[in-house]
Amino acid sequence: MRLPNFHIKKLDLFIIKSFTQLLLGTFFICLFIFIMQLLWRQVDEFVGKGLDITILAQFFYLGSLTLVGQALPLAILLAALMTFGNFGERLELLAMKAAGIPLLRIMAPIAVECVLLGFVSFYFQNVVVPQAQVKLYTILYSIKQTSPEVEIPEGVFYDKIEGYNLFVKEKNKETGILYNVMIYDLSNGFENARILVADSGKIESTADQQHLMIKLYSGELFENLPTKNIDKKNMPYRRETYREKVVAIEFDGGFNMQDGSFLNGQAASKNMIQLSESIDSLTLYNDSIGGNNFRSIMRNAYTIKPIFTEEDSTRIQSDNIAHLNVDSIYNTASKVDKIKWKKAELTKIEQLKTDLEIKKNIMHSLDKDLNRHHLFWWEKITLALGCIIFFFIGAPLGAIVRKGGLGYPVLISVATFVLYYIFNTSGSKMAREGEWYVWIGSWLSTLILAPIGIILTYQSNKDSTILNMDAYKEFFRRLLGLRETRNVPLKEVIIEDPDYTKDYQRLGYILEASHAIRKRYKLKKLPSVKHVFFSGYEKNRAEELSFELENLIEEMGNSRIKKVIILLNMYPVISAEAIYSPLKNKWLNIASMVIFPIGIVIYLRAWRFRFRLLRDLIKTEKTSKSLMDVLIKENLVKHG
Repeated sequence: MRLPNFHIKKLDLFIIKSFTQLLLGTFFICLFIFIMQLLWRQVDEFVGKGLDITILAQFFYLGSLTLVGQALPLAILLAALMTFGNFGERLELLAMKAAGIPLLRIMAPIAVECVLLGFVSFYFQNVVVPQAQVKLYTILYSIKQTSPEVEIPEGVFYDKIEGYNLFVKEKNKETGILYNVMIYDLSNGFENARILVADSGKIESTADQQHLMIKLYSGELFENLPTKNIDKKNMPYRRETYREKVVAIEFDGGFNMQDGSFLNGQAASKNMIQLSESIDSLTLYNDSIGGNNFRSIMRNAYTIKPIFTEEDSTRIQSDNIAHLNVDSIYNTASKVDKIKWKKAELTKIEQLKTDLEIKKNIMHSLDKDLNRHHLFWWEKITLALGCIIFFFIGAPLGAIVRKGGLGYPVLISVATFVLYYIFNTSGSKMAREGEWYVWIGSWLSTLILAPIGIILTYQSNKDSTILNMDAYKEFFRRLLGLRETRNVPLKEVIIEDPDYTKDYQRLGYILEASHAIRKRYKLKKLPSVKHVFFSGYEKNRAEELSFELENLIEEMGNSRIKKVIILLNMYPVISAEAIYSPLKNKWLNIASMVIFPIGIVIYLRAWRFRFRLLRDLIKTEKTSKSLMDVLIKENLVKHG
């Protein structure tokens, strides 16, 4: 009987421990960021309300519960990136692979943990979040009812204070000054009403939050005076002009928890069972409303009710209605009757259009509510799957990048989450508006990110260099034909000096070969289509020259003479292959030739680099002559 490998189990514990420690830290960081975002959106509701610390604590606690489902996938992504980035940076990942453990086996224990976290996320979304949403929005609604002086809108009457109607035309949010103020005081009954108007004013709450102090400037007061006269037609009133006046209104401006039962019908406050029941009810209700609207539209749109004169009506009744010719009746009618009939039909069409717009808006609102219920139902599943998908994006990325800490992982995590947020928000909006199927909008981000996770996992398991920046730099250098900078240093320690006599002969060969290439290829002329698209990277004399030149520079780089090193750095890096297509595959070259404008771009690129090759060959010849002269002057060449 074969005993189990206890080393692998210890390794699993080590991997889980490393991941879990980072997950706890990243989760609370992500949750804090989301809570600050929630607070920033609601900060205007908190300012100047004098809220108790317990109310703020409830807000943060309930807000944290509602944001767990959003913070957990991002935390898993960041933790997975940091974990496998640390493994790669500390060579622990290399040691595991050297021991014969594949990357998928290394990822397995954390994958199981992420699946369990997915179930935790689902539980929060289905059970905890709906209850927390109701309580959270109840607190927010209650906060909005606190200290109404900051809630008075501009340009409309405010009637939230019992017995008073307030109108403010304009409000300065920075100073709190109200302009063009009008107050209807009906607290003592309509017959004893008072009207106050003022150019400006300001509303403040008293320290005990039981009264509102309204300070009015430059205004007038109109007030009915009590009278014993039964006849109310001539009611006496008093008019007062003032420069400053203070009005005290009894109002409890402190925090009072409101009844949030009206929020129970919202989609966000329901679990999946309740959402399914609501979806069935809303579907049946919407269908019935839609059916009634359809029958009403068909009945009103196709019912002909022309307006005739009495003479026409008598003639129509006497005739056979089956043989009624409406055109003949219209043509024989008077001009006044024609105008009257046209106006009547135009009115009917406008009424029908208005009716259609109203019905359309009603159905659109009902459909949005139904789609919102569908979205919340699917969201509970997609957010749970996001924990798994983000792991299979973060873990392979960390294994490929091999960078730990908070540098690359944070950058990649933020970019990935922004991408996820854009697709999720766009899909949800399109589904909510009815422009897409709801399931497509709900699953859009998942359908896009899941294949990315699969590809990254596959590539990292094969030790791919998909995110190797050096490989990308080399690719773009070859594609654009960018020059390389030559750097031949003056060495302090040299084991073997170069053979200058032999190198002198090789310089002569390079000089002659460069001159011959310039004559043979005629680089000043347009390139041949055959050479650009069909030759590929076949060996040519320019490449042989480049190979010989690099070998010479490598050997003469051991020289102790400074002039020699300076001239070696003056040699250009000859890129002979740039005069051909950058595509290595023969059939890709042929295909690129016929695809517009790729073929033209590649052809022009080859033409440009023929001129550059020409300049490089000329510079190579000049540098070779100068180097040969230096070798002779320094008596480094042995004759004979």
